Amino acid sequence: MPRGPKKHLKRLAAPKSWMLDKLGGAFTIKSRSGPHKQNASLPVTLFIRNRLKYALSAKEVQTILKQRLIKIDGKTRTDPKFPTGFMDVVQIEKTGENFRVIYDVKGRFTVHRITAQEAKYKLCKVREVKTGPNAVPYLYTTDGRTIRYPDPIIKVYDSIQVDISNGKIMDSIKFDSGNLCMITGGRNTGRVGTIMSRERHPGSFDIVHVKDSNGHTFATRIGYVFIIGKGNKPYISLPKGKGIKLSI
Repeated sequence: MPRGPKKHLKRLAAPKSWMLDKLGGAFTIKSRSGPHKQNASLPVTLFIRNRLKYALSAKEVQTILKQRLIKIDGKTRTDPKFPTGFMDVVQIEKTGENFRVIYDVKGRFTVHRITAQEAKYKLCKVREVKTGPNAVPYLYTTDGRTIRYPDPIIKVYDSIQVDISNGKIMDSIKFDSGNLCMITGGRNTGRVGTIMSRERHPGSFDIVHVKDSNGHTFATRIGYVFIIGKGNKPYISLPKGKGIKLSI
């Protein structure tokens, strides 16, 4: 057997959120290791070719990227397999377009256009808060950032608003009942609602109860809850459907 992780991905094994047709060939693009996990990412090739339809083939996507036209989170990326993920900002300066990679209500990655003003920041969920050498406090976010000297009020599961240009924290939103959240995993992926309560289960998964603006309640694991706003005011614009599932 060859060594190391697999570099191939069969069509049928790809995440459902990529919305690939099963007859479009045997294989598909496998995202590189990067800031997002394989199952919670969308390779930039699929975003440009399958979603935006700016290219007909992966070869054309490569040509677009090599001209340094695409920025992800403010950095020019030329790798066709680069994983974009939840909350990432994709900018195409040549057309003046800005997109945020976000889930629709059915848990699929969708094309969500945003204003240039909104493209200046992104929300990140805090994964862990630690103290490093020389007692330097720092935190990890779910998109692979390490930020030193955060505000001590920021804890795990909170969200932080990060300025893309310099990676600094602009604001933080507590993980608290009454705040607005979006679900990023499980069968409620893409739904938006207000946190009602949190059940603690030591040694297992904490369960969070969420209520959407139509009054429907549902429960999910705490790991899938991503805070997007204080009270009922979101910090980001929501895609079509506003995260409300119509059939329950």
